[in-house]
Order: sequence, then structure tokens, then C-alpha cells
Amino acid sequence: MLKHLVRSAVERLPVQSSNLAAVGYDAEAHILEIQFIDGGTYQYFDVPQSAYDGLMTAPSHGKFFHAYIRNKYRYTKIS
Repeated sequence: MLKHLVRSAVERLPVQSSNLAAVGYDAEAHILEIQFIDGGTYQYFDVPQSAYDGLMTAPSHGKFFHAYIRNKYRYTKIS
């Protein structure tokens, strides 16, 4: 986990997932924000637009997250 200056909250869209509740992306800052069903919200840094697009179009948001985002990018818990 990374201690990072957290930007203001990114607008998140709800997703259909057993693990993820909502996902947002700041294209200018390359910050992916994910709110999990358990209530935790994390920001992932230096995430390319293609990773966000892949997450949002994947048949399983949770499987995509675990395969291509989790433990691949720096992150911090924001709530």
C-alpha cells in the first residue's frame, strides 16, 4: 500500500459484481477508484485508460480486477 496525497473523490458508477460496488476513473490523473461491496474504497495510481475500459467492459468485473489491477498498481485506501 502507498501513502499518497489523495485527490478529491472520483465520480463512481455502480457495477454488477459480487465483489465491486462502484468504479470511477480520473482520465487526467490516471486514477482508478474502486468501492468494494465490503465498504472499503481504494484509489489505484498510474492506471491507463485501457485498463479502466477493460474493467468496465469485462464480463466479470471482479475477475478482471484480480487478474489485471490488484497488486499491479500502487494504491491507497481512502475509506
